[in-house]
Amino acid sequence: MRADDLLSALHAALSGDWHRAHAIVQRDEADPTGCWIDAVLHKIEGDCYNSRYWYARTSHEYGEWADTRAELAAIRRAIAESGV
Repeated sequence: MRADDLLSALHAALSGDWHRAHAIVQRDEADPTGCWIDAVLHKIEGDCYNSRYWYARTSHEYGEWADTRAELAAIRRAIAESGV
């Protein structure tokens, strides 16, 4: 998944448009960063089961971050550092 798509998903998530963010990340369900964003979205929605499913597809864990906004900021940094 391209960095600009991931960043668009993050922007949508931070703006509260979770439906749009989901639609973006679900275009490539094999992308680990997209899966991480999806995991956070489900955590925000209170859907722990689905959130844990998506975390299992990443190198991160459900309980690693208590603050979802801080986690989304960490994802943004990871995208910038990776140059996806």
